[in-house]
Amino acid sequence: MPDLYKGYIACLNARDWPSLGDFVADDIEHNGRALGLAGYREMQVKDHADIPDLAFRIETLVCEPPRVAARLRFDCHPRGAFLGLKVEGRRVSFAKNVFYEFRGGKIHRVWSVVDKAAIEAQVDAASEDARR
Repeated sequence: MPDLYKGYIACLNARDWPSLGDFVADDIEHNGRALGLAGYREMQVKDHADIPDLAFRIETLVCEPPRVAARLRFDCHPRGAFLGLKVEGRRVSFAKNVFYEFRGGKIHRVWSVVDKAAIEAQVDAASEDARR
């Protein structure tokens, strides 16, 4: 299962959208919302468009089939607003904690939480520096 998950992350980082269905179930759910493969792909495409240098880096990976837990690390430059914060292309570093549930060899459910407080602190610090 760790290799399958790493393949999924490689697929996201390569922006290999046609191959996403190799890793994600047709009826995938994200944070309790039934998106289906098309909706999940659309969400990923939008995230990558909003954050051109988006790259998923696995910091921690725990597997207990049929579940995977990961802490992902990001260091990127979101365009415009991100999570309601005026990032405006500034560099931000943050983590995301994600739990996945696999069924039939594919990701069926995803629950994720972004460390928004870390981003807020960086945006606030940059705003404070700009005022000086």
